[in-house]
Amino acid sequence: MSTGVIILIVIAAVVVLGVTVMALRTRGAQGGGSLKRRFGPEYERTVARHDGDAKAAERELAQRVERHGGLRERTLETSEVERYEARWTAAQERFVDSPKDAVAEADRLLAELAQARGYPDGAQYEEQLSALSVHHANRVHGYRRVHRAARAGAEGGPGTEEMREAMVEARALFEELVAVPVERHRETHEARKNTGGHMPWSFTGRQAKGS
Repeated sequence: MSTGVIILIVIAAVVVLGVTVMALRTRGAQGGGSLKRRFGPEYERTVARHDGDAKAAERELAQRVERHGGLRERTLETSEVERYEARWTAAQERFVDSPKDAVAEADRLLAELAQARGYPDGAQYEEQLSALSVHHANRVHGYRRVHRAARAGAEGGPGTEEMREAMVEARALFEELVAVPVERHRETHEARKNTGGHMPWSFTGRQAKGS
């Protein structure tokens, strides 16, 4: 084999290697960007938890998607939705007199509701939270906050305002999980309108007593 042919082979190998490296880098950058778009604020929280190591955070988030990305949420029956809504409303009303009990109930309710929608058992909190983060990335932190507040509340706990904020943020995830198809929601709305029923959804104008 002539020297010229050998040189051409070496050059070709270098070019192929360079193209491969660039493709891998591009794929990695796109993967990170895709995860950032998918997880939003959960992406930033995960990076912070890994002390700013974006690669480690992306590996964790990619693993979450691999484990839970194929999960299909079960649609709730209207009667189930009404029961969960009634329990959440009762927890909100209870907050006025007993914030700790209300937060604990909200934590239990979210765990049960997530399980009813097809997520891992609430007894496996971290795994359930991981799965929820894949499908409800913009709202999952509310569950994390109310869970922490509930656990801390059993040991003396956070202040009333912190618990109120946790409840408010957790409610956003609750509303996503309890959502029903438009047609079913319309039927329920009409039924409630006919009976004069309503569902209170905020703490507006209500102040909780000291914990």
